[in-house]
Parts: sequence; structure tokens; C-alpha cells
Amino acid sequence: MGKFRSRMTGGMSAGTLLLATLLAGCSATRHYRAADCPPELLAPPVQNAQTVDLSRFAGPPADSERIERGDVLEVSIAAGLDAAAITRFPVRVGEDGNGIIPELGPVPLAGLKLMGAEQVIAAACVHRGLFRQPQVTVTMKERGTNRITVLGAVEEPGVYELPRGSSYLMSALVAAGGLAEDAGTVVEIRRPLGSASPGGTTLASFAQGTTGARHAGRETTSLMPEEQVRVARVDLASEILLGPQGKYLEDGSVVRVERRHPEPIQVIGLVKKPGQYELPVNHEVRVLGAIAMAGGLTQQVADKVYVIRNPAGEPNATAVIEVSLRKAKRNLAENIRLAPGDTVSVEHTPLTVLMEVINVIRFGIGGSFALY
Repeated sequence: MGKFRSRMTGGMSAGTLLLATLLAGCSATRHYRAADCPPELLAPPVQNAQTVDLSRFAGPPADSERIERGDVLEVSIAAGLDAAAITRFPVRVGEDGNGIIPELGPVPLAGLKLMGAEQVIAAACVHRGLFRQPQVTVTMKERGTNRITVLGAVEEPGVYELPRGSSYLMSALVAAGGLAEDAGTVVEIRRPLGSASPGGTTLASFAQGTTGARHAGRETTSLMPEEQVRVARVDLASEILLGPQGKYLEDGSVVRVERRHPEPIQVIGLVKKPGQYELPVNHEVRVLGAIAMAGGLTQQVADKVYVIRNPAGEPNATAVIEVSLRKAKRNLAENIRLAPGDTVSVEHTPLTVLMEVINVIRFGIGGSFALY
């Protein structure tokens, strides 16, 4: 009986004794069955960043004819048929949208197509009395770019220059090699206050979600040394529909993709390899999967499992969720999803205790016969 008592104490201390300690020492412990566990205590679904449709964060197709702020144009003005009468000069489109034309001064060019710019410059020449019928040609010499810094869980963090007409969130992530394997779905974007998108929409539109969205983008203002920036956080996997310019990244924006490091789970009790196990980053683990990670059951008749969880936002509270393995094999709702930091304890029941007794008696009798 001494040997039996020792084996029983060791088997029960992994789960039942741990639970007894929690119940005795924590007045905020709550006990539930999987079937009646409140929704706020259930682990949320795990979003796989690798399956996110990044095309939702792409801008409109880039128009090679459209003139943007920062572009450098080459303008040719011919006053007659003589080639010597053709004047060529570069024009940089400023942040105010104007290009400085010699003898004409500022001419609004941003947002126009090349042919439209030719017509505007020609009309200005006639209006100022410089030429009667000028022949104006405008070609794109150099595209303006936005310098975007991409950090965090991407394959190739760094600083990238994106054409201003296609400086959108998807373009920045693609330029950085895409999302890394340990990437989460939350992206933080920091942008200088006062910047605006190509269409003139300010950053306030970035965080505006549509009515009925499950989550709203959150935008806050924080003060950094010597500059003020606006911070927006976007969940790539949620059903947020951003404002029309919400995907655009202004010059100097910093994009940081969250890197997931989920807290490991503990699997104890009647399992072959009790211990700590890492949670995968991009897919969920449920009770049966955790037991399989721990090598399976030491008692095939075991049925009762306790999932011990610290509810989010309640550091001094503990929830104990009871799961039936028999039911979990038939019902996904019983085979609950695990959260980072959970402890899974496979418990003794009267049937497992009986099986322990039978095994001890069997081995004891077999050992006695072997002595004679």
C-alpha cells in the first residue's frame, strides 16, 4: 500500500493539488464548465497574418500621366518652326502643387495629366502675351518619392522610396519583402502632423471606419522629441473599411508591424510529457491538441481536464474551465481554444484511480509470482 499511496500522490499533485491551491489562495477564482463558459472568458480566434488580403490596403492604379507634388518635368516651348526657337527647361512641382515657369511664375500643375499641363502652360503664355500660338510639350523626367520606414515583423526592414502616386500601405509592405512568419495583424503607422494625401485629405480620415465595423481604427496624438506625430493602429485582419485616403503614406511615415511572441502554455497531470509548450504564432491550439503536444494521455480512461486561465484585464483573477475529453472529441465547442499562458491539467477521476489500483495490484501479484 505504501507504493500505491506514493504513485497516487504523484499523479494527483500535477492537477488536483494545483487546483486546490488556487481555490484556497485566490478568492477571485471562478469555476465553469466549457458549455456554460461566458463569452468574455473564451480565447479569441487566432488571426493568421500570412492569409491577410493586403490588396485591401492598396491604392488606386497609378496613372503614369498624372503629375504629383515633387515630380520633375521637362517643359519645351516652341514659338515657331525654327528649332533654335525651342526653349527647354526642367520644372519641379512644389509641395504647393505649383511649378515655376520662367517668365510666367507659378503655374498649378499637381493633379493634372501631362496633356492638361501642356494646355495650362500654353494658355498662360498667351495670357501673359509671351507667345501667340506656343507649342508646349511636357514630359515626365523624374517621379517624386516618399521615404517610408518599415520596421517590425517584415522580411526586410528598412527605408524605402515609393513613388508618391503609389505610396500606399500595401506598397510599403511589399517593398519590405512582405510579412514575416511571426508577424501579427496589427500595424502601427506614425506620420508627421499636417501632412496630407494626394487628394488633399488630411490624416483625420485615416482612422474613420464605416458604421457597423466590429473595430474602429484608433488614432492618437503623441509628442516625440522636437516633433509632433500622429499614430494610427490598424488591424489588417479585421473588417475595417478605412476612409478613401486611409491607406496612403505620406513622406516620412514610419510603419511598424507587430511581432507576436505568445506566452507558452503548461500541460500537466495525466500526460506522458508534462511541461511547457510554445504556442504557434499563426494558428490556434485547442485542448486535444495541447494533450497531443504533451505525448498523449497516460490513462486512456481520463476524461476530466481543467483549463486554468487568467482573464484579460484581471491580474488577480483566475478562471477554471472544466472540459470533458469524451465530449471534446465530438463537439468543437467543448474542445475549447487555448489562450497564451493557459495551464491544461488532465485530472484524476474515480475511474482513473480505480485503474491505478488495478495496475498496482496486477504488477504486485506478477512480481510476487516471479519471486517463487
